[in-house]
Amino acid sequence: MRRCYPVVATSASLVVWGIIFFGLNGGTTVSAAGAPQQPRSAFNQGPARAPEDPAAVVHGKALFAINCQACHGADLRGGDMGGPNLLRSEAALTDLHGEQIIPIIQGARMAQGMPNIGLNNEDAGAVAAYIRSVIGSIGSQGRPPGEEQVLDIIVGDASRGQAYFAKHCASCHSVSSDLKGLATKYPDARQLQARWLAGGSAHAQPSSLPTVEITLPSGEKVAGGLVRIDDFLVTVKLSDGSERTIARRGAIPHVVVHDPLQAHRDMLPHYVDSDIHDVTAYLVTLK
Repeated sequence: MRRCYPVVATSASLVVWGIIFFGLNGGTTVSAAGAPQQPRSAFNQGPARAPEDPAAVVHGKALFAINCQACHGADLRGGDMGGPNLLRSEAALTDLHGEQIIPIIQGARMAQGMPNIGLNNEDAGAVAAYIRSVIGSIGSQGRPPGEEQVLDIIVGDASRGQAYFAKHCASCHSVSSDLKGLATKYPDARQLQARWLAGGSAHAQPSSLPTVEITLPSGEKVAGGLVRIDDFLVTVKLSDGSERTIARRGAIPHVVVHDPLQAHRDMLPHYVDSDIHDVTAYLVTLK
């Protein structure tokens, strides 16, 4: 089986981000509370709209909660009584001034199971304004409507993190030397957490890159930066910048790899969530 050896330290991620974010378009909209929202996402396929009347949005939200929420849900994505997701409704997405939504509220789709709610034009228009305001606040693909909430990942115990650091990390790292001011260097706790899990900066320093020593059957020794190693080949970057690839057959030639980050790699399978949370909570105190 082939083994590929990593040669550049990259930032560790607890979550693999594979979502491709679409560009934003459209103008500013108004939320249910009347607050300006971010521009519409391309994920929202409705036409660009002028900002909604804040008073109409607030009034429509109250009417929606009384008359619509049980079927369509508090977040408009479908409720307990089986109503459809309004965020994917063609009528809701294309409505500009109530011309699509108001007739439905007033019974235009009774044959399809949507009852006549019994609202007059003004009240039905307010509900339509509220629905449009929520649709207008849809963010990038996969994110629900509304303002994005930044999660606080500092949920661990700093004292436990300090004890863990003393037991597992202090033999190689010191809070008074290489880690001094770490939290100032990485003020974003998520970035700091990713860096310590990876073993350092996203831009690997020469001192953190693995090296290799190869002893050929002839006795010749070849040493340099490790480019690649597997069961069949080892490639080394020589001091003059050139690369040399040497075939491997079992234990011949003799290959010794020196990886400054190996201790970090070895620990990755053993971390549990509480370890990561606690160590991060401790490291953010190193201002």
